[in-house]
Amino acid sequence: MHRFLLTPRWWGINVFVALAVPFCLFMGSWQLGRFEDRVDSHREATAGQPADLVAEPLDSLLPVDTETSGRLASTAGEYADQMLVPERRLDGESGFYVLTLLRTDSGKTVPVVRGWLPGAADPAKAPAPPSGRVEVTGALQAPENSGTKGAHSQGGLPAGQLGVIGAASLVNLVPYDLYDAWLTVQTPSDGMLPVPAQAPANTGLDLKAFQNLGYTGEWFVFVAFVLFMWFRLYRREVESLRDAEAGLLEPAAPAA
Repeated sequence: MHRFLLTPRWWGINVFVALAVPFCLFMGSWQLGRFEDRVDSHREATAGQPADLVAEPLDSLLPVDTETSGRLASTAGEYADQMLVPERRLDGESGFYVLTLLRTDSGKTVPVVRGWLPGAADPAKAPAPPSGRVEVTGALQAPENSGTKGAHSQGGLPAGQLGVIGAASLVNLVPYDLYDAWLTVQTPSDGMLPVPAQAPANTGLDLKAFQNLGYTGEWFVFVAFVLFMWFRLYRREVESLRDAEAGLLEPAAPAA
Protein backbone atom coordinates (compact mmCIF):
# COMPACT_ATOMS: atom_id res chain seq x y z
CA MET A 1 0.00 0.00 0.00
CA HIS A 2 2.77 2.46 0.92
CA ARG A 3 5.34 1.43 -1.65
CA PHE A 4 4.44 4.56 -3.62
CA LEU A 5 6.49 6.52 -1.07
CA LEU A 6 9.62 4.99 -2.67
CA THR A 7 8.82 6.18 -6.18
CA PRO A 8 10.99 8.98 -7.65
CA ARG A 9 8.06 11.40 -7.50
CA TRP A 10 7.56 10.86 -3.79
CA TRP A 11 11.29 10.89 -3.14
CA GLY A 12 11.28 14.43 -4.51
CA ILE A 13 8.28 15.42 -2.39
CA ASN A 14 9.77 13.94 0.78
CA VAL A 15 13.16 15.57 0.25
CA PHE A 16 11.48 18.93 -0.32
CA VAL A 17 9.48 18.57 2.93
CA ALA A 18 12.54 17.39 4.85
CA LEU A 19 14.44 20.51 3.77
CA ALA A 20 11.59 23.04 3.88
CA VAL A 21 10.39 22.30 7.42
CA PRO A 22 13.72 22.84 9.25
CA PHE A 23 14.49 25.85 7.06
CA CYS A 24 11.17 27.51 7.94
CA LEU A 25 11.66 26.66 11.63
CA PHE A 26 15.14 28.19 11.54
CA MET A 27 13.93 31.38 9.86
CA GLY A 28 11.00 31.69 12.25
CA SER A 29 13.28 31.24 15.26
CA TRP A 30 15.73 33.79 13.84
CA GLN A 31 12.99 36.39 13.34
CA LEU A 32 11.69 35.71 16.86
CA GLY A 33 15.21 36.23 18.19
CA ARG A 34 15.42 39.55 16.36
CA PHE A 35 12.16 40.65 17.97
CA GLU A 36 13.36 39.60 21.43
CA ASP A 37 16.63 41.49 20.89
CA ARG A 38 14.66 44.63 20.06
CA VAL A 39 12.52 44.18 23.18
CA ASP A 40 15.64 43.80 25.34
CA SER A 41 17.24 46.84 23.70
CA HIS A 42 14.06 48.83 24.30
CA ARG A 43 14.05 47.88 27.98
CA GLU A 44 17.70 48.82 28.39
CA ALA A 45 17.26 52.09 26.51
CA THR A 46 14.22 53.17 28.50
CA ALA A 47 15.52 52.04 31.87
CA GLY A 48 16.50 54.89 34.12
CA GLN A 49 20.18 55.49 34.77
CA PRO A 50 21.28 54.59 38.32
CA ALA A 51 21.43 57.59 40.60
CA ASP A 52 25.01 56.82 41.63
CA LEU A 53 26.28 56.35 38.06
CA VAL A 54 29.55 58.23 37.63
CA ALA A 55 30.05 60.31 34.51
CA GLU A 56 32.82 59.18 32.21
CA PRO A 57 35.03 61.28 29.93
CA LEU A 58 33.33 62.14 26.67
CA ASP A 59 36.06 60.70 24.44
CA SER A 60 35.87 57.32 26.20
CA LEU A 61 32.20 56.90 25.25
CA LEU A 62 32.57 57.61 21.54
CA PRO A 63 31.41 56.65 19.01
CA VAL A 64 27.84 56.64 20.26
CA ASP A 65 26.16 53.22 20.12
CA THR A 66 23.29 51.44 21.83
CA GLU A 67 25.44 50.85 24.93
CA THR A 68 26.81 54.36 25.37
CA SER A 69 23.75 56.36 24.26
CA GLY A 70 22.19 57.98 27.32
CA ARG A 71 25.31 57.49 29.47
CA LEU A 72 26.56 60.44 31.46
CA ALA A 73 29.55 62.07 29.79
CA SER A 74 31.76 64.81 31.16
CA THR A 75 33.96 67.33 29.40
CA ALA A 76 35.34 70.82 29.93
CA GLY A 77 35.97 73.90 27.85
CA GLU A 78 34.45 77.24 26.97
CA TYR A 79 31.02 77.98 25.54
CA ALA A 80 30.90 79.60 22.11
CA ASP A 81 28.01 80.06 19.66
CA GLN A 82 24.45 79.61 20.91
CA MET A 83 21.52 78.44 18.78
CA LEU A 84 17.87 77.64 19.31
CA VAL A 85 16.20 74.40 18.24
CA PRO A 86 12.52 75.28 17.62
CA GLU A 87 9.33 73.23 17.70
CA ARG A 88 10.45 70.70 20.29
CA ARG A 89 7.84 69.27 22.63
CA LEU A 90 8.25 68.41 26.29
CA ASP A 91 5.46 66.93 28.41
CA GLY A 92 2.96 67.72 25.65
CA GLU A 93 3.90 71.40 25.45
CA SER A 94 5.64 73.08 22.52
CA GLY A 95 8.88 74.93 23.07
CA PHE A 96 12.51 75.08 22.03
CA TYR A 97 15.93 73.80 23.04
CA VAL A 98 18.73 76.15 24.03
CA LEU A 99 21.80 74.69 22.34
CA THR A 100 25.28 76.04 22.96
CA LEU A 101 28.48 74.84 21.34
CA LEU A 102 31.18 73.89 23.83
CA ARG A 103 34.77 74.18 22.61
CA THR A 104 36.41 71.48 24.68
CA ASP A 105 39.99 71.25 25.90
CA SER A 106 40.62 68.58 23.25
CA GLY A 107 40.16 71.17 20.51
CA LYS A 108 36.90 69.73 19.23
CA THR A 109 33.44 71.19 19.76
CA VAL A 110 30.37 69.40 21.09
CA PRO A 111 26.77 70.71 20.94
CA VAL A 112 25.25 70.98 24.40
CA VAL A 113 21.50 71.29 24.94
CA ARG A 114 21.46 73.33 28.13
CA GLY A 115 17.68 73.07 28.58
CA TRP A 116 14.18 73.61 27.23
CA LEU A 117 11.92 76.65 27.35
CA PRO A 118 8.22 76.90 26.40
CA GLY A 119 6.84 78.97 23.57
CA ALA A 120 8.25 80.14 20.27
CA ALA A 121 12.00 80.23 19.80
CA ASP A 122 13.14 83.67 20.91
CA PRO A 123 16.80 84.60 21.50
CA ALA A 124 15.70 87.13 24.12
CA LYS A 125 14.27 84.31 26.26
CA ALA A 126 17.37 82.11 26.09
CA PRO A 127 19.76 82.72 28.97
CA ALA A 128 23.35 83.45 28.02
CA PRO A 129 25.86 80.67 28.66
CA PRO A 130 28.38 80.96 31.50
CA SER A 131 31.61 82.69 30.58
CA GLY A 132 35.07 81.27 31.09
CA ARG A 133 36.06 77.66 31.43
CA VAL A 134 33.25 75.33 32.53
CA GLU A 135 32.88 71.65 33.28
CA VAL A 136 29.81 70.09 31.68
CA THR A 137 28.10 66.76 32.43
CA GLY A 138 25.24 65.55 30.28
CA ALA A 139 23.57 62.53 28.74
CA LEU A 140 25.34 61.45 25.57
CA GLN A 141 23.18 61.41 22.45
CA ALA A 142 23.67 60.22 18.88
CA PRO A 143 23.33 62.85 16.13
CA GLU A 144 19.82 63.39 14.85
CA ASN A 145 18.66 62.84 11.28
CA SER A 146 15.66 63.76 9.15
CA GLY A 147 13.67 60.87 10.65
CA THR A 148 14.19 61.91 14.26
CA LYS A 149 10.98 62.83 16.03
CA GLY A 150 10.64 66.60 16.20
CA ALA A 151 13.50 67.31 13.79
CA HIS A 152 12.98 70.09 11.24
CA SER A 153 14.88 69.04 8.12
CA GLN A 154 13.07 71.12 5.46
CA GLY A 155 15.23 74.19 6.05
CA GLY A 156 13.96 77.76 5.91
CA LEU A 157 14.63 78.46 9.59
CA PRO A 158 15.71 81.94 10.69
CA ALA A 159 19.35 82.66 11.39
CA GLY A 160 20.45 81.32 14.75
CA GLN A 161 18.07 78.36 14.65
CA LEU A 162 18.88 74.72 14.05
CA GLY A 163 16.43 72.05 12.89
CA VAL A 164 18.53 68.89 13.30
CA ILE A 165 21.10 68.44 16.04
CA GLY A 166 24.25 66.90 14.63
CA ALA A 167 27.60 67.56 13.03
CA ALA A 168 26.13 67.14 9.54
CA SER A 169 23.79 70.10 10.01
CA LEU A 170 26.36 72.25 11.85
CA VAL A 171 29.41 71.72 9.67
CA ASN A 172 28.39 74.49 7.25
CA LEU A 173 27.30 76.88 9.99
CA VAL A 174 30.29 77.00 12.33
CA PRO A 175 34.05 76.87 11.72
CA TYR A 176 34.77 74.26 14.40
CA ASP A 177 35.86 70.65 14.34
CA LEU A 178 32.75 68.92 15.69
CA TYR A 179 32.08 65.77 17.67
CA ASP A 180 29.55 63.49 15.98
CA ALA A 181 27.41 63.52 19.13
CA TRP A 182 25.73 65.94 21.52
CA LEU A 183 25.00 66.30 25.23
CA THR A 184 21.82 67.16 27.08
CA VAL A 185 22.34 68.65 30.53
CA GLN A 186 20.16 66.94 33.12
CA THR A 187 20.41 69.71 35.74
CA PRO A 188 19.91 72.97 33.80
CA SER A 189 19.90 76.40 35.37
CA ASP A 190 18.25 79.76 34.70
CA GLY A 191 14.73 78.31 34.82
CA MET A 192 15.20 75.91 31.93
CA LEU A 193 13.83 72.36 32.05
CA PRO A 194 16.01 69.33 31.37
CA VAL A 195 15.68 67.57 28.01
CA PRO A 196 15.41 63.80 28.64
CA ALA A 197 17.84 61.53 26.87
CA GLN A 198 16.31 59.81 23.87
CA ALA A 199 16.52 56.09 23.24
CA PRO A 200 19.09 55.15 20.58
CA ALA A 201 17.90 54.38 17.08
CA ASN A 202 16.57 50.91 16.27
CA THR A 203 16.02 50.00 19.92
CA GLY A 204 12.35 50.85 20.28
CA LEU A 205 9.27 48.76 19.71
CA ASP A 206 8.73 50.37 16.32
CA LEU A 207 7.35 49.06 13.04
CA LYS A 208 10.51 47.04 12.36
CA ALA A 209 10.15 45.18 15.64
CA PHE A 210 6.58 44.16 14.88
CA GLN A 211 7.60 43.26 11.34
CA ASN A 212 10.01 40.75 12.87
CA LEU A 213 7.16 39.37 14.96
CA GLY A 214 4.92 39.14 11.89
CA TYR A 215 7.61 37.34 9.89
CA THR A 216 7.96 34.88 12.76
CA GLY A 217 4.31 33.95 12.46
CA GLU A 218 4.58 33.67 8.67
CA TRP A 219 7.47 31.20 8.80
CA PHE A 220 5.64 28.98 11.29
CA VAL A 221 2.52 29.15 9.10
CA PHE A 222 4.69 27.97 6.19
CA VAL A 223 5.71 24.94 8.27
CA ALA A 224 2.08 24.07 8.93
CA PHE A 225 1.21 24.59 5.24
CA VAL A 226 4.02 22.31 4.01
CA LEU A 227 3.00 19.53 6.41
CA PHE A 228 -0.66 19.96 5.51
CA MET A 229 0.04 19.71 1.77
CA TRP A 230 2.22 16.61 2.28
CA PHE A 231 -0.52 14.93 4.29
CA ARG A 232 -3.14 15.92 1.71
CA LEU A 233 -1.09 14.43 -1.16
CA TYR A 234 -0.39 11.32 0.88
CA ARG A 235 -4.07 10.81 1.73
CA ARG A 236 -5.14 11.32 -1.88
CA GLU A 237 -2.55 8.77 -3.06
CA VAL A 238 -3.72 6.19 -0.50
CA GLU A 239 -7.38 6.75 -1.40
CA SER A 240 -6.60 6.32 -5.10
CA LEU A 241 -4.83 3.01 -4.42
CA ARG A 242 -7.72 1.76 -2.30
CA ASP A 243 -10.25 2.72 -4.96
CA ALA A 244 -8.16 0.93 -7.58
CA GLU A 245 -8.02 -2.26 -5.47
CA ALA A 246 -11.77 -2.09 -4.92
CA GLY A 247 -12.36 -1.66 -8.66
CA LEU A 248 -13.97 1.74 -8.21
CA LEU A 249 -11.77 3.48 -10.76
CA GLU A 250 -12.81 3.44 -14.39
CA PRO A 251 -10.21 1.95 -16.74
CA ALA A 252 -8.25 4.44 -18.75
CA ALA A 253 -9.59 5.10 -22.27
CA PRO A 254 -7.50 3.54 -25.06
CA ALA A 255 -5.26 5.88 -26.98
CA ALA A 256 -6.68 7.24 -30.23
